[in-house]
Amino acid sequence: MSSKHTKVLCRSGIILRYMPVAALIFDLDGTLSDPVIGIGRSLNYALEAFGYRSLSAPEVSRYVGPPLDWAFRQIVPDVSHDTVLALVAKYRERYSDVGYAENTLYPGVADAIAGIASDGVQMGVCTSKRREFAERILELFGLRQHFNFVNGGDVGVGKGDQLRALLDRGTVGPASTMIGDRAVDIEAARVNGLGAVGVLWGHGTKAELLRAVPDRLLESPMELAGLYGGKQVNRTAP
Repeated sequence: MSSKHTKVLCRSGIILRYMPVAALIFDLDGTLSDPVIGIGRSLNYALEAFGYRSLSAPEVSRYVGPPLDWAFRQIVPDVSHDTVLALVAKYRERYSDVGYAENTLYPGVADAIAGIASDGVQMGVCTSKRREFAERILELFGLRQHFNFVNGGDVGVGKGDQLRALLDRGTVGPASTMIGDRAVDIEAARVNGLGAVGVLWGHGTKAELLRAVPDRLLESPMELAGLYGGKQVNRTAP
């Protein structure tokens, strides 16, 4: 992980002082990659283990992006907190083994991220999933080296809390922009005074994103470079 520093001269010598920077902060699921297969199979693995009805493929998309404990509370309402924690633990049992790799990088993302990094733009990932899983997924797709930080969530931690912590620690500056495919990404950015950009290639609908009032909507990863003034990426056919 790299940091941005400014050299300050004083009588005692040179001091390295951390300076918060404007960064592009990316959501992971539904923004950089499509994890719907691994998430769906892992959700059903947990649900079936506790005797609950499994989800159909179309139902899974709704639960890609928001925190895992929220997802289980929506799927099986009125269960106890302990049951939610048990479902989360069961889910992670399978997800840690194989689910994280049942994942597909969206076409054009790799080229776009590499291009932004080559222009020296600070980038990070802020995801509701645990950091260890996010790190493994980024490594799987050969993207980890492009990001200055990876911030993961956990049960009871909202994305707004995660962004606030990044600001409080000086990891990112107040001119940073959050980029994601769900309303939760836009709302988290808004509550923290950050820029908010929605992407339309993920699991959130256009109507959902518009209700959250993003600064901008993108239809293709090739448009990501336009967020900082770079040139759009002309992706070659896969």
